Amino acid sequence: MYLTENLQEKWQPVLEHPDLPKTPEQIAIAAIEAAKAGAAIAHIHVREEDGRPSRRLELYKEVVDRVRSSETDVILNLTTGMGGDLDIGQGKNPLEFGSMTDMANVMERIANAEQFLPEICTLDCGTLNFGDSSVITVNTPNDLRKAAKRLQEIKVKPEIEAFDLGNMWFGAQLYKEGLLDDPPMFQMCLGIPWGAPATSTRCLATLAPLLRLRRLATFLSIQRRSVRSALSSPTIPTPTCRFGS
Repeated sequence: MYLTENLQEKWQPVLEHPDLPKTPEQIAIAAIEAAKAGAAIAHIHVREEDGRPSRRLELYKEVVDRVRSSETDVILNLTTGMGGDLDIGQGKNPLEFGSMTDMANVMERIANAEQFLPEICTLDCGTLNFGDSSVITVNTPNDLRKAAKRLQEIKVKPEIEAFDLGNMWFGAQLYKEGLLDDPPMFQMCLGIPWGAPATSTRCLATLAPLLRLRRLATFLSIQRRSVRSALSSPTIPTPTCRFGS
């Protein structure tokens, strides 16, 4: 079993955790410390000085350079999930998007992977009501195909992030279309409102598209005690588990 340290996620406000790594130096130190404690993979997000999630390339560069220059034996997994947030207008016109909107071209969203060539980067494989608000995270099939093809060309392995059953189904479709190299890597992101809950029955249902491909999946949950429930079924293969703050 491989452990991934999820150093932080974009939905985690800094005020909720005063020790959440924020600066590139802090994030790099956390990744190095996690590797020394036994983590094989460090999943990297970056933040602005005020703690807001960011996708600025210079911040990723500093984190990657610091980790690599330390000669720490850890696999880097950069997020490409930023740049897909659409804050639906709450007035008469839903197309008057709110302040949480952050939409970017799909090639811009994977620019950190193109420039810094981590071993792995995430590829969120569907659109989701992300949290209990007016924000949806947008990932269209056409954009996902473009991103997967480019990542294949530059030999960065996409970690297919699936927040619900349809996300895993489409990830399996990318594999069938030849856009994911063997062995494909899947991450079941469970317990995040409003995707799939973190239960063993939901795990089995979400795994079904992969079981037919004879491929395995990995797990993430942000709910307390949900990792135990997600892994409680002996029929669920778990080569990799991701844990976060």
